[in-house]
Amino acid sequence: MKKTLVNYPFLTKPVEVYERDNGHKIVLAHKEGDMVNVSSWVKTGSINEDDDNNGISHFLEHLMFKGTHRFKVGEFDRMLESKGAIVNAATWKDYTFYYVTLPKGIDSRDFKLALDLHSDMMMDPVFPSEELGAPFDINDSTVTDKRERHVVIEEIRMRKDQSWTKVYNTCNHNMYTNHPYKRDVIGTPEIISRLTREDIDNYYKKFYTPKNITTIIVGDFNHEEVLNTLCEKFTFPNRIEAETRVNIIDTPVQETKYIENKSNVQTSYLMFGWLGPRASNLKQTIALDLLSLIFGDGSSSRLNQNLVEKLPEKIFNMVSSENYPFKDGNNFFIQANFNPKYKEKAIELIKKELSDLINIPITEEELMKAKKRIKSKFAYEAETVSEIGENIGFYLTVCEDLQLIEDYLTDLSSITIEDINNAIKQYLSINNAVISVLEPEE
Repeated sequence: MKKTLVNYPFLTKPVEVYERDNGHKIVLAHKEGDMVNVSSWVKTGSINEDDDNNGISHFLEHLMFKGTHRFKVGEFDRMLESKGAIVNAATWKDYTFYYVTLPKGIDSRDFKLALDLHSDMMMDPVFPSEELGAPFDINDSTVTDKRERHVVIEEIRMRKDQSWTKVYNTCNHNMYTNHPYKRDVIGTPEIISRLTREDIDNYYKKFYTPKNITTIIVGDFNHEEVLNTLCEKFTFPNRIEAETRVNIIDTPVQETKYIENKSNVQTSYLMFGWLGPRASNLKQTIALDLLSLIFGDGSSSRLNQNLVEKLPEKIFNMVSSENYPFKDGNNFFIQANFNPKYKEKAIELIKKELSDLINIPITEEELMKAKKRIKSKFAYEAETVSEIGENIGFYLTVCEDLQLIEDYLTDLSSITIEDINNAIKQYLSINNAVISVLEPEE
């Protein structure tokens, strides 16, 4: 078993990363206090899906909580929540992760219970048919089953009614040609309605493999004892070792792509979207993070000041920007909610703010303020076991390199105005933008 030490900023001891012979990674991070965080990150999400099974990663996440051969459905949550635990999971494009955060308890008994239950859930889910629900025809309105399949389908339908989801999904889909990122993580009712228990089981065995899973423990505990426990419990029975999938990374659109949809909304929504560098390209990712803060995050940002606070006309209700990090290339977005009467003017004003990033360069004061905010956020996140666990999981799953975190603050400090200007010119040309607008039907 290979051991690596990583100096995580603001922690008092190096983080220990163990890679077992089978590829399973175990990460042990020391954080003083009574709270512990147990999580497992799986390198699968919509990045491993296609048109036939889109949404299966999220569906599987739901079904992982439906019992094992040792524990019936509901016992996992009941036993841990009675100890004051927070139990949850999430699915995104590059990953699915499961976590438990709780007080250790007397003699670490509750912590040991969490290790036992979490490992059992990850290694031996049973996906009972009575919880899954049978496949059915989505067009058959007589089906009123309330089992998990239908819970997920109802969740999809509810999200489709959300205005921001509509404008984002359109923008996201049109930014890509072939890459799986173009699909909505949650899938479609048509696909979820027809997935079989065999489909779910095969997907689990194919992607919940040693090489795809990183288990992270954060807190104050006996490292040798916990390491031995995890090696003993994470046995990975009956796995199918899938071939490593390499997706072709799409190039940005070469001329501005505009898509307009209508819906039963009272105001208008828009989103500008661009493809960016890989998340593992840390310096460029941080440069775009800094830009998103300066340009469109908070009341003092350029977009808010120029388009909400100072405009004589009330055109925008809100306007902001954000950088989303992904394994196969980040996304940079500008999003706005505005008065439908001013659609053309709203779009032109945002285009002008974009060009002004070069014409009116970012100041040293803006840059230093943004750096301070990011550093403060990083330090704050190093205060809780759950945030530390999530940060480690992100770096090992999306960036595939925890060593990057050692250089994070150094890279942050080294970024110059020229670096940000270069990122703007390289990634945020209006010719490479996809613009999605959602307008009222009337």
